[in-house]
Amino acid sequence: MPELPEVETIANDIRPGLVGSTLESVRVLRADVLRGVTARRFERALRGRRVAAVGRRAKHVVIELDDEHRVVIQPRMTGSLHVSAANGASDRYVVIAADLSTGRRLVFRDVRRLGAVHLLTPAAWRRYTERLGPEPLERGFTAPRLLAALAGRGGRGGRLAVKKALMDQRRIAGVGNIYANEALWSAGLDPSRPAGTITSAEARRLLRALVAVLRRSIRGRGTTVRDYRTGTGEAGTFQSRLKVYGRAGRPCRRCGRRLVLTHAVDARATYFCPGCQR
Repeated sequence: MPELPEVETIANDIRPGLVGSTLESVRVLRADVLRGVTARRFERALRGRRVAAVGRRAKHVVIELDDEHRVVIQPRMTGSLHVSAANGASDRYVVIAADLSTGRRLVFRDVRRLGAVHLLTPAAWRRYTERLGPEPLERGFTAPRLLAALAGRGGRGGRLAVKKALMDQRRIAGVGNIYANEALWSAGLDPSRPAGTITSAEARRLLRALVAVLRRSIRGRGTTVRDYRTGTGEAGTFQSRLKVYGRAGRPCRRCGRRLVLTHAVDARATYFCPGCQR
């Protein structure tokens, strides 16, 4: 599932072709990707609106319209967004298409239709974003804030495995399985360790590791394990630079021990080194 770097890449790719353009026509071809809005209302609400901004929140692409409504798109496993020529080849996996005043077309393509598309009023957007945790790449996201996020509200969530806490979108936005594995390996922390036992010094180390791997992946245009494509339709390149994810049975690049794969931490694929992540 696309995580922060992949969704950031998509938003950066489609922004130049979208901002300032008008949505002249909108067609919902598969309404099952919509959440909380009918296809007819979605099409009518977007038609004639100008795109004011394109950004990212957590694992969502956020398209802000000139009336302050927002189209919030979570690509999930097989979804992709791109701006292309309006006369491009037809594609049976396109679920939403919008013709732009520039003569181009915004397309949301989703092979398995696992993605989700919301149309939110300003008030609904505030409620939506307030349920998400802070962004790890924000300047104000410090080690003490990370420590508090790992502990959970009132410190009651500290028994949760640190890897699972990192992936909880209510605590920290945008981090999923790939980058939780990578950051914990880089910081030398056992992914199954209770989040509440992480010390201030370890939180500083983990924050540095998390920020570094997220930024490196953005520069590499994300990680393509299987389906992810950038906003220009290409595969990411960061998969070739992963240190631990997908490398079970191969030597650790830090200590040489064999890397291990387990599903015992959170029923997800957890990769770690038993030698330097004690």
